[in-house]
Amino acid sequence: MAGGYELLKPVTVHQRPSPLRYRVASAIVVLRFSHTVPPAYPPAPANPWMSLTLSEILQIQEWLIAPEQGLNLTLGDDAYMSDNQIYIIEAHYPHKSDVLNYLSSSSMSDLPPKFAHVAIHHGASPEPVVANYLELFGGTAAGLPNDTLVTGGSGPFSFDGSFRRMWLGWRRNAPGPYLHPLNLYQYIDISGTDPSLWKILKIVYNHQVFDTAESFLEALHNGTLIRASLPSPEADLDLSWSTRKRIGPQRDLDHLPGPRSVSFAGLRFRVDRDQQYVSWMGWGLYLGFDRDMGLSLWDIRFRNERIIYELRPQDALAQYAGNDPFQSTTAWLDRYFGMGHAVRDMLPGYDCPYEAVYLPATTFDFSGFVSRDRAICIFEHDSERPLTRHLGYDKDEFGAVKAYQLVIRSIATLGKYFDYIFHLDGTIEVRVSASGYLQAGYWDSDQRNYGNRIWETTMGSLHDHVINYKVDLDVAGSANSLQKTTTSQEVITQPWFDDDWGNEVIQQTITREYITSEDDALLKFPANFQGGYAIVNQEETNKWGTVRGYAIHPGYSPIHNTVVGSKRLLNNANWARYNLATEPASSSVWNLNLPGAPPVDFHKFFDGENITQEDLVAWINVGMHHLPQSEDAPNTRTNTAASSFFLTPLNYFDHDVSIESTNAILLQTPQTPGDPFAHDDYGVQPAHCVPQPPAPFEYAPVKIFDHGGKAVQFKTREDMRRSSELYHRIKFEL
Repeated sequence: MAGGYELLKPVTVHQRPSPLRYRVASAIVVLRFSHTVPPAYPPAPANPWMSLTLSEILQIQEWLIAPEQGLNLTLGDDAYMSDNQIYIIEAHYPHKSDVLNYLSSSSMSDLPPKFAHVAIHHGASPEPVVANYLELFGGTAAGLPNDTLVTGGSGPFSFDGSFRRMWLGWRRNAPGPYLHPLNLYQYIDISGTDPSLWKILKIVYNHQVFDTAESFLEALHNGTLIRASLPSPEADLDLSWSTRKRIGPQRDLDHLPGPRSVSFAGLRFRVDRDQQYVSWMGWGLYLGFDRDMGLSLWDIRFRNERIIYELRPQDALAQYAGNDPFQSTTAWLDRYFGMGHAVRDMLPGYDCPYEAVYLPATTFDFSGFVSRDRAICIFEHDSERPLTRHLGYDKDEFGAVKAYQLVIRSIATLGKYFDYIFHLDGTIEVRVSASGYLQAGYWDSDQRNYGNRIWETTMGSLHDHVINYKVDLDVAGSANSLQKTTTSQEVITQPWFDDDWGNEVIQQTITREYITSEDDALLKFPANFQGGYAIVNQEETNKWGTVRGYAIHPGYSPIHNTVVGSKRLLNNANWARYNLATEPASSSVWNLNLPGAPPVDFHKFFDGENITQEDLVAWINVGMHHLPQSEDAPNTRTNTAASSFFLTPLNYFDHDVSIESTNAILLQTPQTPGDPFAHDDYGVQPAHCVPQPPAPFEYAPVKIFDHGGKAVQFKTREDMRRSSELYHRIKFEL
């Protein structure tokens, strides 16, 4: 084994302990390392965005159910739609100004008070409402169980809150039921809290519409019902194509395990588990986690300067198309279902590298508490390409800097990877990649314009995904402006042009301007990406007199929603029409089911206010236009189902600060041509030894607790899957 990190550097009492331990004897260097994550040193003693613990939630619940509160609450499985029940208990994020005051002083006396955000479904009221104690929103829904077939509901369930209805699409109860639609649909009315008043409004089978169940059965019995084609009798159906079991011959050398990432010299990032604080290579940030959208990042600093106050997803839209009543009416906003609440533990070695550090998270909703030990993973990896590099022959111009990256990841809902990737130059990459089963439609020739056939009677339906992020940049302070840069073509003449080429030159030119009115801040990236947008501070300049800023760079698949004007997305997802915008809020947990009267209408915030040198918030979208193909079965692939954006320094520094890295090399041209190049690796040499073996693979269900805080013991697979699949898979009893 060999290494030279701390060997030649005297250790002083002021240095923090290194994970490296060296013993030098007879010119032998022995490296001992540990994969224990080094402790972090947060800039403030307490994380003001910490999620509530299980005990804190229980204390709040106990206070709510006390008779003196007069809320008449029913808990857990004992609650019906006609009861008052707790829907959400979570941490309420404090006001930004209060937090900034606390972070400036780092005194616990300035720590903002901790409040809880509680939402209660008042089903026992004469007119049922959902009261949000801090805000006022509305809406809820429920499903019915069954033993044989399964179904799923489409959303939204209402337009303006005056009714609650949904289309049910029937499917085979098989692995990956989403890929097994049966061309049978029911439109049901589940308005009100009395299930005895719920009813079927319509049945559609094989493009035939029936107003009642009786008329459908009559057509079935008298022979007038036109049957949908099936590939073969039910007993002979091979449904294994929708499973994830390996098929096909083993590929050459695939019997060998693939490469894995190992930090031979020990982990190079720091974590404070209690305060959920992470630091790496000049970066530092706090983590939060909530029921609606899961992981959030706060007070992101680089080289001791705050770059971002808040970075977190706000909502995720999925709008489908098809020649059937289910796909054509589906426009999901996943925040309603609780993307954070649906997070499950990650698979070590698959979702994250073996040496990743995991952090837990606990959330609450009407079904109870969910606690996971591996909700968040953190790891450093080598991008396997240099961040900067140049081949040269003059002194000190030949060299390269390694492009290590820190990744903070969580997986929400049924397979969306939320990655925050930190780079050595001050860039943050925000990436979403998706995998999982399609919401498939029933295939027939009338569906050709809405997707591709991927099995005998299964179609991958055309749809859009748009995920919205809140990015509260604080560029050299909280007073910022929105800068627009465009490039265009110009034709110029100059006195030095000679007659050989003529007296004109056609070239590019730059136009810079500030967007001063928020009405002009509903933005799409320019054609051919000729230009872009940045958050800058007009009152702060770098050494060269240029305003300091951070640019918003499109990454992979910078899209916005295709469909505009759909009644099912009339005003509840106006943010999805653009690539980016600046405003204080975009969506809410209740927006899904109120497209005609949403609690948060994005467009209503745009009322002509001046946004020059204000505390701006950017709303940035990622996503994909997904035309599914046969290769999306059984699951969509993360390599193509991905989208990203970059937040990168724009004249923020005086130079590229990644040049500070000592994981770099500098080469000098030899004095005698043909001799090797001299090089300086700054004393950071590759470490190598036999790594510790990965822990044996194990995976256990998440810990679910009832409203009394007692662990729930799963009795069936249905119990395990119910809270994560919700309306996407409903089991019925006939």
